[in-house]
Amino acid sequence: MQLLLADQLGPHFELEEKLLLPIVDSQFSKRNYHRQKAHLIRYAQLARAKASNVETVRLESYRDLKDFPQLTSMVSGSSRSFDALSDLLKLTKLENPGFCSGKQDWNAYLAKAGKRLRLEDFYRLQRHRLDILMDSKEPVGGKWNFDEENRLPPPKPGLGLPSPYRPIEDELDNQVRAELDALEKNGKATFIGLDGPRIFPGDRVQALAALNDFITNRLDLFGPYEDAMDNRDWTMAHSMLSVPMNLGLLSPLEVVNAAVDAYKSGSARLASVEGFVRQIIGWRDYVWQLYWHFDQDYQNLNELGATAEIPAGWQDLTAKGIDANCLSSTLKDINERAWTHHIPRLMVLGNTALQRGFDPKAVNDWFIDAFADGTPWVMPANVIGMSLYADGGKMSTKPYTSGGAYINKMSNYCGSCKFKPTVRVGEDACPFTAGYWNFLSKNSERLKSNHRMSQPMAGLRRLTDLEQLLNQEQSRESL
Repeated sequence: MQLLLADQLGPHFELEEKLLLPIVDSQFSKRNYHRQKAHLIRYAQLARAKASNVETVRLESYRDLKDFPQLTSMVSGSSRSFDALSDLLKLTKLENPGFCSGKQDWNAYLAKAGKRLRLEDFYRLQRHRLDILMDSKEPVGGKWNFDEENRLPPPKPGLGLPSPYRPIEDELDNQVRAELDALEKNGKATFIGLDGPRIFPGDRVQALAALNDFITNRLDLFGPYEDAMDNRDWTMAHSMLSVPMNLGLLSPLEVVNAAVDAYKSGSARLASVEGFVRQIIGWRDYVWQLYWHFDQDYQNLNELGATAEIPAGWQDLTAKGIDANCLSSTLKDINERAWTHHIPRLMVLGNTALQRGFDPKAVNDWFIDAFADGTPWVMPANVIGMSLYADGGKMSTKPYTSGGAYINKMSNYCGSCKFKPTVRVGEDACPFTAGYWNFLSKNSERLKSNHRMSQPMAGLRRLTDLEQLLNQEQSRESL
């Protein structure tokens, strides 16, 4: 009998005739999940349990699976801890089909990469191997990426796209809501964020509808505005398909093929399709492989010695005590929907955490809990590595930080903010602009040998008001 976990709920995971689906309440007692994330997980499991070949069992702990001999299991993307548990239970483990590359493909990449791990190299190998957007041995359009075309700020009138697909809640949602209410009432779970209504697909039919909606209505504009932030439009042209993909409801290759077909039919521009394909066969697979490539202590790395606590208004998503419009708006989006796209994650949330020296492991855990698509495999490389530079450069060659000028360029947050992105000292000094220089000064010894930081460090030395800025940031009470 095959064990079916909460991230393996689609047909491409069904390798045996009989499936065992465990429903375990204790998964919600171990972490403070966003209420909508917990709702989605439980809904997706119960929806999958309706199939005739699925046996559902309610357990106190996954360890109770010991009563079910001769189980097979995919390698789980939920946690290394389950991988260890599968060893304890002597499960027959199978490679996870929820990605576009396997262990053999990763080893082939490593043989060419050596110690120099680069997403771009992995992505090009993936394009060749999978024959996606390729013209013989050359990339379609003559270029591997179209980044220069995909960096537009939000247009002043907005994108004008139709609202994204949204499932209609049903009786199963009512059942899930009652179960979660009972867990909270009995002290068996504590959630953050607002309750529904559910906005993400929770079964295969809904997931396919969401995929079709994105391909039809938003893919064409995805590329040019993939880095843009607009406080009037929480989705922009993003797909939000990471959520059903991480539940296993969609195969990443079927998503990629749908996008490529849209380009071939002329309904989506190449720059958008390539940028979207890169996110899936490139970044998503790369991060999955790195999760297993790096040792188990990766999530505990803290190269910059950051130990500050995450502010309460951030932890509980209320944004209390946070004045910066970009940060408070982003937290509000997460509070209401358990999601925001990758640029607010990196350049608002990650940038804040890096500049203010928040403890990396705490930030990593928070991202897992707060986001509907947050999983233990996806966050370490994104948070510990790319956002916080806590791995000392294994993921990125320099800290990914910027001042308020970037946020001002790529969003409409700054116009209604009490802070000014061009000001670094004074009552209206932008926390990101001042925080940028404060971060460089605080970590100058660690960063001075990084050749990619030579220009910013030279700029730091030219500041005439550095001492005043440092004193200001040391006593800053709110962001």
